[in-house]
Amino acid sequence: MPVKRILVVDDSPTERLALTELLVKHGYTVLAAESGEESIAVAKRDQPDLILMDVIMPGMNGYQATRTLTREEATRNIPVIMCTTRGQETDKIWGMRQGAHDYMVKPLDPATLLAKIAAIG
Repeated sequence: MPVKRILVVDDSPTERLALTELLVKHGYTVLAAESGEESIAVAKRDQPDLILMDVIMPGMNGYQATRTLTREEATRNIPVIMCTTRGQETDKIWGMRQGAHDYMVKPLDPATLLAKIAAIG
């Protein structure tokens, strides 16, 4: 199934806007959430094809949100790509253990991100 609707989860309005502009320019419909808690509610309600998840957010962080999303029946089939400044190998391993499909370190390379999205669809 091709990826058409992407949920961008980031507490930074600047990051959300930059990702939204990139994705819309390439034909994707973008949903947005600014917290881990909100990402779960939006994912359950709108069933996006993919979630781009930041890690460092107030309240529920991206690792916790990803773990919840990938374990709940309603959202377990939605792939999550973690997009974060946390670039240590242990961070990547932990993200993948939470159920992430992939892990990217900011600043994101647009071509690499678009290729990863295309590979999922």
